Amino acid sequence: MAGFNVSALADFNNQVAGKIVLDSVFKGVTAQYATIQEGIKYQEPLNLMSVSPVAQGGDSVTVASGSVIFSQRNLTTTKRTFYDSLNLQALTEKYLGISALPEGSYEESFSLLNDMTTDLVAKVQKSNDEFIWQAVSGSALGALTPAVDGLLVIISGSTALAGSAVNVPTGTGATPITASTAYAQLTDIISAENEDVLDAEDLTFFCGSKVFQRIVSGFTTQNLFHFDPTSVTSRVGGWEVPMPGFPNMRIVGTAGIGTSERVVLGPSSDLFIGCDLTSDTTNYSLWYDINDDALKYRLRNKLAQNVAHPQYWVSNDLA
Repeated sequence: MAGFNVSALADFNNQVAGKIVLDSVFKGVTAQYATIQEGIKYQEPLNLMSVSPVAQGGDSVTVASGSVIFSQRNLTTTKRTFYDSLNLQALTEKYLGISALPEGSYEESFSLLNDMTTDLVAKVQKSNDEFIWQAVSGSALGALTPAVDGLLVIISGSTALAGSAVNVPTGTGATPITASTAYAQLTDIISAENEDVLDAEDLTFFCGSKVFQRIVSGFTTQNLFHFDPTSVTSRVGGWEVPMPGFPNMRIVGTAGIGTSERVVLGPSSDLFIGCDLTSDTTNYSLWYDINDDALKYRLRNKLAQNVAHPQYWVSNDLA
């Protein structure tokens, strides 16, 4: 046979020439809007006070009237730990043995995990945001100790945790958001809001990223009040757009709510997230353990979530 015979060789793939591409993920956005309460080791109350004055007539008023009611809602933190052990010996037979490990002794090399830092922190923050919204006591996401519920359970008119105080729209706002009717559905949700906070400067719709995209698509198509698509702004881990016609309201899309059709409305300052330290979501330990001959990392934080006044929140109660 004339010429070269290369049939015994595999096709060349220069794997070490390419860089390692990290996953692209959203970070958590909810904490950017909520009220953060630090220094919680296990549980702390939200101490609430409600004053109800009563007007009386006459020239001389001597009978006391009115009331001052004190109550509490708890922030109970759940411990969340992210830990892994990585044996670099498993990489030597692959392209990573050349591209990720230095020459000679490499057991204490942190170069590979340093490349993972951005991805590690971003995914932990996304996981935290999912926990804040989606945790259900007893489920896989809410089964950590102590088992707690997320905001989708707390901000619901059908749960005993919040009672009937959470408002639920009865019209189009109680159905899944569509692009063609998004504005009408959102205004129906607004109509169910407690009149005491309708003028609050921080009224916020929270929804999943896919629902947010439908809303923006509908606003753009309908050109509501000359809606400007460039008014959509990126927040770290989510998106925000003003609610046309309502200068005190905004719509926030967060990956934390996931694929749920749930939309909730309320003053964001009434949403509380508890933690020990806010820096716990970015501070992590990285070390070489000679006993296991492995590189290890650990990232630990505590999270709690609640609303102070359920009656100030509206939920379409969709799954």
